[in-house]
Amino acid sequence: MRVSVFGLGYVGSVTAAGLAAAGHEVVGVDINEQKVAMVNLGASPVVEPGLEELLAQAVGTRRLRATVSSEEAVAETDAALICVGTPSRSDGSLDVSAVEHVAHGIGRALRHRASAYTVILRSTVLPGTTERVLVPALSDGAGHPLDGAIRVAVNPEFMREGSSLRDFAEPPFVLVGCQDPGTASLVRSLYSDVVAPFICTSIRTAEMVKYASNAFHALKICFANEIGDACEAFGADPFEVTRVFLTDRKLNISEAYLQPGFAFGGSCLPKDLRALLSAGQAADLSLPLLSAIFPSNNTQLRRAIEAVIATGKKRVGVVGLAFKPGTDDLRESPMVALVEACLGQGLEVRIFDPNVAVTRLVGANRRDIEADIPQIASLLCERIELVLDHAEVLVIGSVSDDAVRTLAAARPKQVVIDLTRGAAAQRLARLREPAELSGSRTAV
Repeated sequence: MRVSVFGLGYVGSVTAAGLAAAGHEVVGVDINEQKVAMVNLGASPVVEPGLEELLAQAVGTRRLRATVSSEEAVAETDAALICVGTPSRSDGSLDVSAVEHVAHGIGRALRHRASAYTVILRSTVLPGTTERVLVPALSDGAGHPLDGAIRVAVNPEFMREGSSLRDFAEPPFVLVGCQDPGTASLVRSLYSDVVAPFICTSIRTAEMVKYASNAFHALKICFANEIGDACEAFGADPFEVTRVFLTDRKLNISEAYLQPGFAFGGSCLPKDLRALLSAGQAADLSLPLLSAIFPSNNTQLRRAIEAVIATGKKRVGVVGLAFKPGTDDLRESPMVALVEACLGQGLEVRIFDPNVAVTRLVGANRRDIEADIPQIASLLCERIELVLDHAEVLVIGSVSDDAVRTLAAARPKQVVIDLTRGAAAQRLARLREPAELSGSRTAV
């Protein structure tokens, strides 16, 4: 394929060299004449192990050349990858002016082109940037709204400086966000030699995945450092603790707990995190990341309570009271806190959770719930139909068969606040023919 790569920094240089090595005809584009000259000489404009050799080989075989002319590059190619920088402004917001400038130039170069052209955004941008910045700039440059002749896709990179050539050839996946199968197929052909799963999704999802990934990487570094600090303060070997921790691929390094939903609770996580923070404080140890977990968790609870109150409805039905399905453990359950807050606002609450029966609760589990909600016995319903008959607002607390049944039976005028963020609704959709669910849906 004939492809142009706009921006010859780290991402652009590696992308251009990698695509040329895969047999594509590549034209690199940059406003910096020195970078363009270096690439044309087979020299690397950035320091990256192995890149100069790969660039020299690509230039030597005439698979790669560079220019400062957008018009020239677009005229000689069928697709463009935008790899320009998106630096931070002083207030932390993203500066996408380079994306806008390049897109406008590409659009202008396409003004009189009759054949199809694909513009692929590889720069890291926040969700919505393609719609708000890239497409308008292309349209403005082209002098008309985009039609089928100019196609747009998002293709984030997942490369690390220092190992970017290997990461280009063997990424965790090749991700493309676009609106039609033809565009996805074209992007896939660019990476036909890349050994990785190919994932096609929406444009905004593709934009956001890169941020989710990088935020998690930053989180892991800070988490490992704080755990290391705690290990040293408590006389444990930080590397041995981490080694053992990483061997758990069932819970620790896995999908477990790593799904959007509602706040955590139960008898273990809150207690053990609280103990670790207390011990750290006693050792005069600063653990800012770990200390932020409870406030973050409380934010999820507060948003859920605000969502219920904002409906302006009086009668509330809650499905799921324990801190997770399949248990009767009410200790520090966020659903208990939500019910308590609703009662405090004068709302009339009914609850369905077949695992929770006051007569069977014992010990701390019973003491805590009777202290928080003394009238709990009068709020619990034995049948889901009683909650449905009562509720103007239905609150789904967790993904369970009861939640699925409730969603299936929800009535048109009932407001459903789904704290599973749609996971329960997805399970329902898999169980029956696709149909629009009853009632309005609010995911918080």
